[in-house]
Amino acid sequence: MAFSFQDMVEEARLSAQALIDYGEHFFNPTVRLGVTGLSRAGKTVFITALIHGLTRGGRFPVFDAYASGRIARAHLAPQPDDAVPRFAYESHLRALIEERRWPNSTVDISELRLVIDYQRPNGADRTLTLDIVDYPGEWLLDLPLLQKSFEQWSAESLVLSREAPRAHLAGEWHAHLATLKPDAREDEQATLTAAKLFTDYLRACRDERFAMSLLPPGRFLMPGNLAGSPALTFAPLEVPAGGQAPEGSLWAMMVRRFEAYKDVVVRPFFRDHFARLDRQIVLADALSAFNSGPEALHDLEAALAGILDCFNIGRSTILSSLFRPRIDRILFAATKADHLHHSSHDRLEAVLRRAVSGAVARAENTGAAIDVVALAAVRATREAQVARGRDKLPSILGTPAAGESAGGEFFDGNTEVATFPGDLPLDPEPLFNGNAAFRGLATETAGTSDFRFLRFRPPTLDREGSEPPTLPHIRLDRALQFLIGDKLA
Repeated sequence: MAFSFQDMVEEARLSAQALIDYGEHFFNPTVRLGVTGLSRAGKTVFITALIHGLTRGGRFPVFDAYASGRIARAHLAPQPDDAVPRFAYESHLRALIEERRWPNSTVDISELRLVIDYQRPNGADRTLTLDIVDYPGEWLLDLPLLQKSFEQWSAESLVLSREAPRAHLAGEWHAHLATLKPDAREDEQATLTAAKLFTDYLRACRDERFAMSLLPPGRFLMPGNLAGSPALTFAPLEVPAGGQAPEGSLWAMMVRRFEAYKDVVVRPFFRDHFARLDRQIVLADALSAFNSGPEALHDLEAALAGILDCFNIGRSTILSSLFRPRIDRILFAATKADHLHHSSHDRLEAVLRRAVSGAVARAENTGAAIDVVALAAVRATREAQVARGRDKLPSILGTPAAGESAGGEFFDGNTEVATFPGDLPLDPEPLFNGNAAFRGLATETAGTSDFRFLRFRPPTLDREGSEPPTLPHIRLDRALQFLIGDKLA
């Protein structure tokens, strides 16, 4: 689509905000760290563990400034954005430690400010302000809509919905779609039904059995205070890509609401939050894709490529800070590494690296640093060797969540078990070669699928005095070193 007058106005507003931010950060160095990921990737747990580790004393041997003792203190401070909800750190920490349950998923944007007092290697005392911005990855996948017409979006959504396994899940919506005549007069009831059935289809795609990731518009699955509004009441139509909607038609009604969605939901998020980020971590639950099957893995690959394409990436300079900030470091993290034996951690990392390789290749010459890591912000398991006949299998010990099952056994949420989840292949490439690369829950039963990764409860932790205990992790310190280590040098 052409670069419109509205786009030019938005660019001017972004530049003005960048000037304001630059002036404030000149005297008070600040990093705005975006934390995002798709559903169930562990964003809330990551932020909670990061804050707890820095403020209460974590074990971070790879995080240089912390391991060398140069960080004197890290403490929470009131956040600067009065219109943005505060990240509920204290209640999330209570859920992890006292209730042994994972905090509720991110459904809206939130922020938290962490102030780090540190000493540079030359002995000079400095302060770094870290503003952590937590937002759903589904919102990020809405950003490409700004450059698309309703007709383009409709065509892409319909093509995607006719591929396996989505086609089966979209059956009821497709049946209703076949009854709609885009040129007919606008019809509120037909539109409400179409929007509901389309949303039901998106929700079914997100079910853990199918684990689809590419599900825009993101607010359809987490509407918040916009539930029931016209801006969230539209759906794709069978219309020509270059066609023009007749005035007063159902088609014109859908176009109007699609544009309202961009104006009310997408542009404000881009302008007020996303465009102001300096650093970014994208969390991905690759293990859920393995549970589901090759289609889910391909969908995750497409979603991650779409996410990376959204970022204004490149080497940060004074000029770019003045007129349009750039994200100069992006970390892709495969979460729940604790659900695998450590011998497979490198393989999990290799799978994620392969999934983002195409998008990373397109960003190579921008000057930005992009890395991949397999981590667990809170480690829910420990490792063991389990005898099976004469063999000893590298296994993990943990407490599966209530309702989880494996090998015909259902778990009550209180019993610790040893499990061997299976080895990931040394070469990730075969996993991406076609829809028959491996068997998952989308087409098989739990007993015949190639991978079965259980959900585990948070670990039981021993307190030391009145202070909350240290949260065990895997490579959270490596993530911190990449994301902010250079800012503390």
